[in-house]
Amino acid sequence: MSTILGGGRRLLLAVVCAVAVANVYAVQPVLDAAGSDLGLTAGGLGWLVAVGQAGYLAGLVTLVPLGDVLDRRRLIAGHLALTAAGSAVVAASTTAPLALVGLGVAGMFAVVVQTTVAYTAAVSSPHERGRNIGAVTSGVVVGILGARVVAGFLAEVAGWRSVYAALAAASVILAGLVLISLPADESHEGARGGYRQVIASMGRLVAADRMFRSRAAIAFFVFASFGTLWSGLALPLSAEPWHLTPAQIGLFALAGLAGALGAARAGRWADRGHAGPVTGWALVVLIGSWAFTAGTGQSLWLLGAGVILLDLAVQAVHVSNQHLITTARPRQASSVIGAYMAFYSLGSALGAVTTAWTYATAGWPAACLLGAGYATAALAVCALSPRPQPAGAAPHRPPGSSEELARR
Repeated sequence: MSTILGGGRRLLLAVVCAVAVANVYAVQPVLDAAGSDLGLTAGGLGWLVAVGQAGYLAGLVTLVPLGDVLDRRRLIAGHLALTAAGSAVVAASTTAPLALVGLGVAGMFAVVVQTTVAYTAAVSSPHERGRNIGAVTSGVVVGILGARVVAGFLAEVAGWRSVYAALAAASVILAGLVLISLPADESHEGARGGYRQVIASMGRLVAADRMFRSRAAIAFFVFASFGTLWSGLALPLSAEPWHLTPAQIGLFALAGLAGALGAARAGRWADRGHAGPVTGWALVVLIGSWAFTAGTGQSLWLLGAGVILLDLAVQAVHVSNQHLITTARPRQASSVIGAYMAFYSLGSALGAVTTAWTYATAGWPAACLLGAGYATAALAVCALSPRPQPAGAAPHRPPGSSEELARR
């Protein structure tokens, strides 16, 4: 398609991503208050986080591929409405099981983020696809990190339920704006098989596409590194010598918002054919960021610098990856992004689980070494990966392939 997304439409799509992803992460700063109100023990608090993440992973596999069969604009609106329903259930819940159901539903349909990115790729002209993906992805950064700040302060003013009431209202409003303001996505017409074929194609993609596998593996390790920081940061900051409150810890997310700038800039570089070099340099920066973060016990300024560098690097890699995989398979944008984001989700989970154990066993410096190790693994995968081809270049055909024989 040749439809050009103007600034207003890009902003709307970025806000959709921010609000949708906030449904998954907003529980983290209000965890203690929500658990106490719902009668959960300290050991059961993890379920409030886990059920949303589990729903999100399920949605990546089952819901995102629908965008390769249906009009993505209507799909975005419908998924926003169902996300709102899940958040409303959480806001109204009086028991832990009911809250868990609401969190699971909200998490599952929050994968509207990936449908939104696929929509953006599909309706963008090739020369500005990276720019648009970068701008929209910046909303994801704002949602993930901003949720920690806004939810913490909103909960202090009006209670933890107000966070989910606000998310439900915002999701409903955005669903209406999407239907009114965005053009229909016609890229699916005559271009795809049925839903079962799309699901099957995700498996074939992982098995047969080396470029996709390398980008997915890079994402796995990058987001393991990302998860190491953001799942473990509260541990050293709440301990000696800082003893920061949850609201104060949440303010460090503001430093991470620099990642939104990194996402937008990386998209422009990708449009110019620089996605490969950007990935390599960003991974080097990611490794280096952990040297600053390891100094948390001595200086919060060092931590702030580490957070800024980490989020800039992570988002630069993430946008470059999405640009490459959607450019290679523009007619399968939804299923490609769904499969890619499954690796993202698994990497984040790995980072969260291993960080808690590492910190308890050997302290924050060891956790920082772990995060740097994940980043180094991503750089190794990048070095061994096939070199990305410029947009519009003819795909490489092996010497003995049927395509190459036919060309001869």
